[in-house]
Amino acid sequence: MTGSEPAGSERYGGGAIVIHDYDPRWPARFAEERARIQAALGDLVVTIEHIGSTSVVGLAAKPIIDLLVGVRGLDEARAAAVQPMRALGYVYVAEYESWLPDEMLFRKGPPGPWTHHAHLMEPTGGRWEEYTLPRDYLRRNPEVARAYGQLKKSLALVFEDDIAGFRRAKRPFLEVILKRAREERART
Repeated sequence: MTGSEPAGSERYGGGAIVIHDYDPRWPARFAEERARIQAALGDLVVTIEHIGSTSVVGLAAKPIIDLLVGVRGLDEARAAAVQPMRALGYVYVAEYESWLPDEMLFRKGPPGPWTHHAHLMEPTGGRWEEYTLPRDYLRRNPEVARAYGQLKKSLALVFEDDIAGFRRAKRPFLEVILKRAREERART
């Protein structure tokens, strides 16, 4: 993630961060939730993609399904998406817009650990590729994905329930992946 995160130490909720081995049910869970969000938001949605570690076959992850929801316009989404997402069980995390200004973040599940994150943004925004390029790179490079999974398992042991610390510690690895993905795209 880019930008500076909210002040204070954000906790994972529900105990220590636990990284699970890849679960082959994750793509089906994504597909089910994608259909629910598409039905709830209708024409506001341009596309919905599975992102994050659960979207990479073989990659260890927190068992949270991340959905990247491309919307026609963020202003329109701010006006029309909150209620339908709440009806699906999502909580809008408005305070994150201070460090994610071009995105609306929704979380679903008991108040920690969360089961789903929905990131609403315009597909033309610069952050869109920050979500999709690393995912695609890790899908093409399973050895790098395995190394990333091992890193996350190690960091989870060190950071326990400090999710902000966990994210900061894995950020350099992800920045290298994004750089490599951009270089690879430029060559093709």
